[in-house]
Amino acid sequence: MLKVDQIMSPMKMSLVDISKIFSMLQPRNQDDNAEVNQINQAVSRNDAKLLAELLSQERYTQFINNRSGWGVPGTPLRLAASKGHLNCLEVLLNHGAEVDSLDVKAQTPLFTAVSGRHLQCVRSLLRAGANPNGSIYNNCSPVLTAAREGDVDILRALLEYGAEVNVRSKVPEWASNACACSGPLYLASVYRHYDCFRLLLLYGADPNFNCTEQRLLARIKQPKTVLEMCLRYGCGPQYIQLLIDFGANLYLPGQTQVKNTQQNKAAELLARATAQPRCLMSLTRMAIRKSLKLLSGLHSIDQLDIPLILRKYLKHQT
Repeated sequence: MLKVDQIMSPMKMSLVDISKIFSMLQPRNQDDNAEVNQINQAVSRNDAKLLAELLSQERYTQFINNRSGWGVPGTPLRLAASKGHLNCLEVLLNHGAEVDSLDVKAQTPLFTAVSGRHLQCVRSLLRAGANPNGSIYNNCSPVLTAAREGDVDILRALLEYGAEVNVRSKVPEWASNACACSGPLYLASVYRHYDCFRLLLLYGADPNFNCTEQRLLARIKQPKTVLEMCLRYGCGPQYIQLLIDFGANLYLPGQTQVKNTQQNKAAELLARATAQPRCLMSLTRMAIRKSLKLLSGLHSIDQLDIPLILRKYLKHQT
């Protein structure tokens, strides 16, 4: 029986052990499999007709979820998603391909489609039941990727299917830092993706988002709110106005140094906002949206028995 100190101590590995691990990540005897090769070739050429003919035969359908290929072995569905081959992707789904199959990097076909910015493939996978949050074993997520890349249409599709709007990267505690603990709202602001920034707030992103885990915060000297990040990176007054409208805490612990005109305009807007209390209508909207998010979701605004103009006000459309 192993002793406790043996279990807890680091494992010593030889070059032979490492070679064995890498060999396990590669497909076993699949590159010599004619059926697997034919399926992948049909997907690579985007030949949906041939793919459908192949998958109508049992000898091919048994390999529909097989991982093959060098580098990052994946299923035919992952291959179709990575190339944006929508017709082949839908043929595979119709023949029972596993929608959330993982490759060796713990990425799902949806994550691959988001990374490749293939909107139609993303929508098709979501309709087929793909998890909009991707894999729990992957450090990143589809929402973080879409927010970083500024792809507002893909981001909207993910949020419509219930993706977590305040998600953050999953990293080991020892690797935690301010960047690792940031969420999609941070990324949208730092990369100046205004449409994504606004969309995230509309879907309930916390305007004060910051890591709330004390064990991680202990490793970060000065955790920053989204407002502080917007001022630091000179995002401009339009970002600050959105944070004001969506109820961000406007009272910062320290003064951010103004470096350019955009920062100066944003700082002036913030100073005016903190000089007087928010109006009653604004406070009411924030309170209603907060309650709806907890009770039934912000999508239920359209179901409220109130005048259309008020529903639009709650959705920040007026």
